[in-house]
Amino acid sequence: MTTTRRGKSAADESSTDVRFFNRDLSWLAFNQRVLAQAADDSMPLLERVRFISIFTSNLDEFFMKRVGLIKRQVHSGVDTPSPDGRTPRQQLNAIREHVAQLVQEQGRILEKELLPQLAKEGIFILRWGDLAENERDTVQAWYHDHVFPALTPLAVDPTHKFPFISNLSNNVGVLIDPPAGSVRAPVFPSELLSKRHKKDNADETTFARVKIPAGMQAFVRLAASEKGKSPTYRFISVQEVVRNSLGELFPGVHVQDKINFRVTRSAGIQKDDLDTANLLQSIEADLKQRKFARVARLEIERDANPTVLRWLLDKLNVDPQDVYERAMGIDYLALSEVCDIDRPDLKHKQWKPVVPARLAPVVGKTSEQNASQFFANIRKQDVLVHHPYESFDATVERFIAAAANDPDVMTIKQTLYRTTPDSPFIANLVRAAESGKQVACLVELRARFDEGRNVRFARQLERAGVHVAYGVMGLKTHCKTSLVVRREKHGLRCYAHLGTGNYHPKTAQLYTDLGILTADEAITSDLVHLFNYLTGMAAAPNCDNLLIAPFTLRDRVNKMIEREMEFAKKGKPARIWAKLNAMEDRDMTERLYAASQAGVEVNLVVRGFCCLIPGVKGLSENIKVSSVVGRFLEHSRVYHFSGGQIEPADGDWYISSADWMYRNLSNRVEVACPIRDRDARAKIARMFEVHAQDHRNAWDLNGEGDYVKREPGKDAKKGTPQADGTFITLMREAEQERQ
Repeated sequence: MTTTRRGKSAADESSTDVRFFNRDLSWLAFNQRVLAQAADDSMPLLERVRFISIFTSNLDEFFMKRVGLIKRQVHSGVDTPSPDGRTPRQQLNAIREHVAQLVQEQGRILEKELLPQLAKEGIFILRWGDLAENERDTVQAWYHDHVFPALTPLAVDPTHKFPFISNLSNNVGVLIDPPAGSVRAPVFPSELLSKRHKKDNADETTFARVKIPAGMQAFVRLAASEKGKSPTYRFISVQEVVRNSLGELFPGVHVQDKINFRVTRSAGIQKDDLDTANLLQSIEADLKQRKFARVARLEIERDANPTVLRWLLDKLNVDPQDVYERAMGIDYLALSEVCDIDRPDLKHKQWKPVVPARLAPVVGKTSEQNASQFFANIRKQDVLVHHPYESFDATVERFIAAAANDPDVMTIKQTLYRTTPDSPFIANLVRAAESGKQVACLVELRARFDEGRNVRFARQLERAGVHVAYGVMGLKTHCKTSLVVRREKHGLRCYAHLGTGNYHPKTAQLYTDLGILTADEAITSDLVHLFNYLTGMAAAPNCDNLLIAPFTLRDRVNKMIEREMEFAKKGKPARIWAKLNAMEDRDMTERLYAASQAGVEVNLVVRGFCCLIPGVKGLSENIKVSSVVGRFLEHSRVYHFSGGQIEPADGDWYISSADWMYRNLSNRVEVACPIRDRDARAKIARMFEVHAQDHRNAWDLNGEGDYVKREPGKDAKKGTPQADGTFITLMREAEQERQ
């Protein structure tokens, strides 16, 4: 049995009335479940290595967003406790304790488990001392041609300021003795150097920084050799090469010591109440300020020179508790480069998403004919698509492409939160506008970490004649919606796509999301009102079927919870199921506690953090919380209410862009779309059934805050969710549809 913990303190043990788990410690428990994938020997080896990189990326974002925010609270003197009773400083202490354990475990898994297993498969990540003399010569030649000209050694003394250390950059810190006769003033007087690193004849020492340039490959691949019938892959990190090739950067000087270090800076607080008239310029200014944000974490190699460490703490204004030792001199984030080698036997079998039969293009027809047929098929019946089991490009991308190609389409409207740099959506919107169609696009400039890209998209669309809007003052637009208006025999008809995930072709291959393609007038008429609100000047949209945050979504969900409580009191079927990325909203949590006490069955599948405490007698004994973590990132948001019906497919179902977090329900424009087609409802109900039966990828949260991994029993039969888990089961069922 595998267990991950959210992290506890003495305050937890003494408190008997805590009603919420700590958000950030619960998130760390999620990332611990991610790290557990790297230790899972039932998973292909290179996929396990990739999870080391994913864990690192997640932790980077956590420090930039959450730790940076809490540190600002501490520095501002804020001591208001979080819902679980911790002050900001107590939260930082608990985070520090938990992260230190996770990072230590990450290093152990990589060093003790993965690297030896990689070596057995002929894949080696080497240190400088592992190279033969001829290999060093080869690497040095490559370094001189591809790296050396891009490096800039920056020494520090009274005439040279301490250099700016950019966010997430990999750096080599160098302690050097200035050359004989140098007039450079000392930075480290000998009396400040530790005995361990002090030279007997030294009276001055200088610090220099060498940054590994951004965008450069992280590993050098040495010439492969043959080992039996399989090739051998040998890698050495560029950072390892640089730190062992400092002679040309510092000619004529003695290098005393060298250390690797990396900083993480706060992402800054976003201004959701910016004046939309100047939003574009304000976002560009905020991006420049973010570059110089306060350091939230300093990562440094083991056994680093203590004098250099103390100096970095001072110059970077970092507290000692913000320092984390890294296990090796490589960039964990870049291990994905190693995972990209041609060893399909060490990876998941490549998955080819299924194209729904009703939407498959007909060979021999023109693009205009296929576009017309595409819309005709949606008109006949709603199409629910489940990515990446079903193709994103053949459904959602094609929806916009078909609209751009179809001469009968008059108008295209879309919201964009995140997409790829070479987005087909941008290209098709531009093409549609240039062909004379009316095109409107709401680009959310405040999408965290994608602000710069979205600014560029906005300008590109505007140049093509697209009507670009930036959203509503004070609210992020997070909904994922598209509307197509088409001229048909009996007048104008609207078609829509509403989804749970971004219009992002790359993540659509990695994230599980749901979307509905529909011509249902009850849905499309509401969407018309929503777009009028987003792009024009209007009061809150008046929608009868779509639930729109921050206007009606929370209130309508609350009413459905109350209705389930009434069903329970009358002895009728009463259940609330939800699939979410995060569960944090306190009011929603209290309402689910009340539903549990009324006898309503509450089943939550929450991939990430969950602040609700399940399974507590008298509080939440009818609530179950599970988390599914594995091959794909569970990203879809679904709400289900029984409506008093025995069969789940006969109850009420919604797919949504909104998690049950305060920001989503109260401070963003979000959409929850009812699923009115029974076949589509049955398809989602099957997904929940698979999650419930999963004993391979699922974890159960208990009332102590621990996640316990389900294990397949001895009698679990291959070909069932109990043995295969969610991802293999749903891929297999999608394949059956293909056949």
